[in-house]
Amino acid sequence: MIPCIESGIPGFDELTHTDTVTGGIPENSSTLIYGPPKTGKTIFCNQFAYKGLFIQEPCLYITTDHGIKQLENNMLEFLLPIEKFIDDNSLYVIDTVTDVSSGLPIESETIIFSHNNNPTDIMVKVGSAVNYINKESLRFRSVLDSAVNLLGYNDYMLIVRVLKAYLMRINEFGGTPIITYTEDAVDKRVETMLKSMVDNIIRLDGNNLTVEAMKGIGKRSSPYQITNKGIEL
Repeated sequence: MIPCIESGIPGFDELTHTDTVTGGIPENSSTLIYGPPKTGKTIFCNQFAYKGLFIQEPCLYITTDHGIKQLENNMLEFLLPIEKFIDDNSLYVIDTVTDVSSGLPIESETIIFSHNNNPTDIMVKVGSAVNYINKESLRFRSVLDSAVNLLGYNDYMLIVRVLKAYLMRINEFGGTPIITYTEDAVDKRVETMLKSMVDNIIRLDGNNLTVEAMKGIGKRSSPYQITNKGIEL
């Protein structure tokens, strides 16, 4: 039986349940969420992270698209309040967007700032984050949303190597990572390389959620909608 962790997406765990898979996201595997713009990729990540936090699984969230304040607001919009988890340090955020030149917001033990154009610094901070989280829990989740912003600021091949190192680091320490990517945002060859480095591939097209590859199951698809509680299948 392949053990899975709860996705936090209503209907997804049932879609991925088989006689040999418990349903959800296979534990300690890596997943690419991709598709056209504005199809719910970030919302999927938000629900995945929140579900873990709610059941006391820490989360490392690398946000390259929204600053920490916008991340809070976006999740609250779907009834996923994260203030409590920021306060108790179970949510560790690496924010590569917020301009801290004004001195605000203030960095903390688990709210760390970096820059999209400095992948080396991001990886150093990922290492520190993993060491911090791993002391608290052997099981944790990680989200990198999104790869596109890193690709937009840096050499493509460098970021492919960085993402591969990121996934290996998270898996090595027992975590379950997700990366998002916007379809056709960069050279198609990059998308192919991203798909080749993960265990699971999920595509959202605005109407259907398709599991293109996942440990233990074949291709599966289901219609979905985005409600005020997030994605529902």
